[in-house]
Amino acid sequence: MTDALARLSNPSCGATACFIGTTRDNFEGKKVKQLSYEAYGKMALKEMQKISDTMKSNWPIANVALIHRIGTVPVCETSVLVAASSSHRKDALEAVSYGIDAIKAEVPIWKKEEYEDGTYQWKENLECRKASHN
Repeated sequence: MTDALARLSNPSCGATACFIGTTRDNFEGKKVKQLSYEAYGKMALKEMQKISDTMKSNWPIANVALIHRIGTVPVCETSVLVAASSSHRKDALEAVSYGIDAIKAEVPIWKKEEYEDGTYQWKENLECRKASHN
């Protein structure tokens, strides 16, 4: 992920905005051990490219980084990164906000929350549910 941030550098850009999502250790009073992500790979990559293209066409940004891990992600580790570089912070921040919302709503990635007590729960992205009902 550090490499992705380094690639955002551009001499014409004065701002780089970034959202980093990490695995937290709790959910509704239960201790979370780790998250496990599964994806429909080809479609996920296609949707991520569409999101990147939309970010570039809707905001004057120079570079975009979209990364979502697949597999097991322990507590405190990064699962998703969305970043953009632009001449000005407002454009970069707006593009990043759109990017994370779009990933959650459009990219076919599923999350299983695994708890310390050995139980687990597949989680639905609320953004995805909202998008499918519009």
